[in-house]
Amino acid sequence: MDFYTLASSSSGNAALLRSGDHALLLDAGISARRIAQSLAPLGLTPDALDAVLITHEHSDHIGGVATLVKKYGVPVYASRGTARRLSCPPELLHTFDAGDAFSIGALEITSFRTSHDASDSVDYRVDAPDGSFGALTDTGYVTDEAADVLAGVELLLLEANHDVETLRRGPYPYYLKQRILSDFGHLSNDAAAEFALYCTERGACDILLAHLSDENNTPAMAEYAVARRLQAAGCTVRLGVAPKAALSDVHAVCRAAR
Repeated sequence: MDFYTLASSSSGNAALLRSGDHALLLDAGISARRIAQSLAPLGLTPDALDAVLITHEHSDHIGGVATLVKKYGVPVYASRGTARRLSCPPELLHTFDAGDAFSIGALEITSFRTSHDASDSVDYRVDAPDGSFGALTDTGYVTDEAADVLAGVELLLLEANHDVETLRRGPYPYYLKQRILSDFGHLSNDAAAEFALYCTERGACDILLAHLSDENNTPAMAEYAVARRLQAAGCTVRLGVAPKAALSDVHAVCRAAR
């Protein structure tokens, strides 16, 4: 099992998970053309995707969905509240209740509710014979459900959106700062650090930090905050930061290195 991010920022988000013959896209917040261009170096085309898993209906997560479905016929999975905001043919739209588990081929997928200012936002855990993957982005805090579902994942895509003090001192209007800092906003570097430690202590070997704010964070700040917390606890993990608008390095299950 391995995964890549194709884009990771408030301008657009998409990630690819591969396991055996399966390929899943997590969100499609960039154009279908960019998705196709990003998949090409990996030897994939959009019509080879088994499905797109949607986390929520904000444009930076669904901007390319309609064209992807229309041009390539890729099935879309979304929670019921999110599905109502999508423009997809009924035969290609698979809906579920937040918290449901379902299968796509050999992949066992567990959804869980997140705390975000969206109608029915979720994230996912994916289990396969060759590894386990989890994502936690676009949530104001780590819910008990997220912690329970993601315990034991080997690969983790984790939001580290902002440095709290940089946000508070920055140019954003007050209402926007409050929204980001609220329980329905985004995870800070410090919150990401605590959850990274939680997951590492339970088996995570590769963590990629994602969805960094352009104005209120830097890759160096995010990685330092998380690395410092892990090092203080004596934990070792591969740690990286997702590029804003380019294909990331491969992140893979590292059982052989243990």
